[in-house]
Amino acid sequence: MLAAFCGRLNADWKPALPGWRYAFPADHGNHPGFKTEWWYFTGNLHSSDGKDFGYQLTFFRQGVREPGAPAATSRFVVSDVKFAHFAVAEISGGKFHHFQRLARGAFGEAGFDEGKRLAWIRDWTCERTGDNGFRLAAKEEGIAVELDLASARPPIVHGRNGVSQKAEGEGRASHYYSLTRLETTGRVTIDGKVHDVSGTSWFDHEWASNQLAAHQKGWDWFSLQLNDGTELMLFQIRTDDDKQDPHSAGTFVFEDGSDLQIGQAGFSLEPTAWWRSETTGANYPVEWRLSVRAIDLELEIKPRLRRQELDAKPFTYWEGAVEAAGTRNSKPVEAVGYLEMTGYAGNIVGLKGAKE
Repeated sequence: MLAAFCGRLNADWKPALPGWRYAFPADHGNHPGFKTEWWYFTGNLHSSDGKDFGYQLTFFRQGVREPGAPAATSRFVVSDVKFAHFAVAEISGGKFHHFQRLARGAFGEAGFDEGKRLAWIRDWTCERTGDNGFRLAAKEEGIAVELDLASARPPIVHGRNGVSQKAEGEGRASHYYSLTRLETTGRVTIDGKVHDVSGTSWFDHEWASNQLAAHQKGWDWFSLQLNDGTELMLFQIRTDDDKQDPHSAGTFVFEDGSDLQIGQAGFSLEPTAWWRSETTGANYPVEWRLSVRAIDLELEIKPRLRRQELDAKPFTYWEGAVEAAGTRNSKPVEAVGYLEMTGYAGNIVGLKGAKE
């Protein structure tokens, strides 16, 4: 979700415009004509020894040299900045670990789209293993993941006519798709102890060249995998007066892989409980009541662990594993997924435009 809002509008960067024709697996790769891009993986995992984990591994590309700039004469002149976030939630143990890396990639230690490697910063890597399969690896301070992900379904494109609109105006949008249920196996290591795990993951990929509009201060984004074989992506953008922006939207994926695009009028979100960070003082609405009328879905969403804030300066946000229970078509349903909340720990540095 984050990539939809990064960067400053500039005539030399490509805007995300209607009519984009997605081509897979090519579009899993890099789109350097756009200012901002990310590859985002999250998942809920269970180990053979009875432990539950959540994980996040996200690679970001932020363009710094405009397309068409003179050819660089030094390897230290780079076209983009590479950074990544890695987090593991020990659901059973009540612990949360998060890490950040930043690199120029001047000597190949970081980059995007080289052969089967989609993104890497040293030994944090994402490799493509098939049309819709991936291998992830990351380790830091005794915390590590080594995971294989595979999807039986093709990607789901969000929005209409190739774009997910985030604000009023041409180009204030992203190209955005997801693989909403990737079967996942591998290992999670915590302080030297290896846990064999399995579960499900979610992959988001966005690229854009825009930013939040001046009156938009943050967003709440949900990815949910229901136990009836369906999935839901939903985001609401919050405005400075604490209202829901009309560009809030979502996508519901049916059991057969078909999808329903959901506009702002099609759903309601109500926070029901909050958690205050001892680190930043931010007060996050970590429990929610969700209703999606078109599919008769009612859910109560709760965090699997309340303390899942990434204090990743200069951008602090809450990103964590959640679970949900409720009804769909009046039948009981449960879900696991992830929730991302931004704009609660202060201004969104570098993402917000001047007042218009």
